[in-house]
Amino acid sequence: MMRVFLAIPLPETVRDQLSIVAQMLPVPRRVPPENLHLTLTFLGDASARDLEALHSALEGVQVPSFPIALRGLDVFGRDKPKSVHATIAPQPALTRLAGKVETAARRAGIEVAARKFVPHVTLARFRPAEVDVPRLERAIIDLAGVSAGPFDVTGFTLYQSHLGDGPPVYEVLAEYELRS
Repeated sequence: MMRVFLAIPLPETVRDQLSIVAQMLPVPRRVPPENLHLTLTFLGDASARDLEALHSALEGVQVPSFPIALRGLDVFGRDKPKSVHATIAPQPALTRLAGKVETAARRAGIEVAARKFVPHVTLARFRPAEVDVPRLERAIIDLAGVSAGPFDVTGFTLYQSHLGDGPPVYEVLAEYELRS
């Protein structure tokens, strides 16, 4: 079994900008720049057979390329934050793409957790007890004007996540170009 997810890779310039922003956050662990991405859907554990069926289904996804931009910061875990992320300016084409890849995964027989798509790029993860919440809130307010992009989304990627000591390592398993 492989732990996999579908995501939009970010241009190097955007990753560099977000990495600088992450360094300004009073948090213990930041996502390494090479791991920054916009998750479309997390698939969890999948077999090689599941991935073959998924590959066929994803090749049928038809969405024209579109621009996205990152605007501002937010947290998951309101009262007890557990991560900080860059938010994505509203883009209906992005939501459509996320829906289509999730549908393709379900058609391939992969069970996808039912959760609302909240487009974001995670910058840091931590345990709530590891951060000074008022200090983190002030930093997010100070960095409210952060932006990156726009940049064109021309495809998405199937990644395998290798967990171990330290940050995960993401391996590209397949890349898919957007087309109408």
